[in-house]
Amino acid sequence: MSKAKILTYFLGMIMLWSCARKPMSYTTDKTMDEFNPNYLDYNYLTAKGRVTLEEQDGKITKGVLNIRSKKDSIIWFNMSPGLGIEALRGFISTDRIKIRDRINGQRIDMDYAEFQKKYGVPLSFSLFQNLLFANLPHEFSYRDRLIRVGKTFVLNQERENIKYKTNIDAGHGKVTQLESEASQTRSGSLEASYMDFREVSNQPFPYQAIIKMVLSLPDRPKTNFFLNVEMIKVELTDAPLNFPYNF
Repeated sequence: MSKAKILTYFLGMIMLWSCARKPMSYTTDKTMDEFNPNYLDYNYLTAKGRVTLEEQDGKITKGVLNIRSKKDSIIWFNMSPGLGIEALRGFISTDRIKIRDRINGQRIDMDYAEFQKKYGVPLSFSLFQNLLFANLPHEFSYRDRLIRVGKTFVLNQERENIKYKTNIDAGHGKVTQLESEASQTRSGSLEASYMDFREVSNQPFPYQAIIKMVLSLPDRPKTNFFLNVEMIKVELTDAPLNFPYNF
């Protein structure tokens, strides 16, 4: 598995497509009160799902994905293509990204500043966690532009020269579609659709995500990837979890 594919799985995890009424700009406290985004509340999380990656050249890779998380602290994952063989393992903390390709002996081990310098992607743990669980990519601010179209809120944000357009369901408050695009000084884009929301501990959780990424990697400029993630089981718990990672 190449570093391009390692990065694709990593970014793809994160991640992760209304009614025809006239948009209404929200400018008053009363209307702002109607906007109530839903952030997943948990102490520890475990999840298992199926993942399919399609590369630009038509190559398709399928596998089983396992995720463990401690809120606001750690996200751990591994992927097995079959026969119980682990191909990929990752450990994401508030200050560092560690990903290991056990089959080809490749790895990523760097802090967020190093990651941005190498891949041109401004990333943080909070952003990664939000994209993974269909939360708003960034905390809402009055400098952002918010409109309502029927049963959908449309939020436009810009952070660190990255533009985000996010659709949020007015009913359950979760992100249903996200588009991000870099400024002229960067390259790459992301489109993510979250669907099949189910109740997990009385909270809506997306059991399917479809992601399209355009990445400019050091050796492969403007490369397209498609990622489909379908969760099988998601559990929230107060019992501490282990996050094994031997680099």
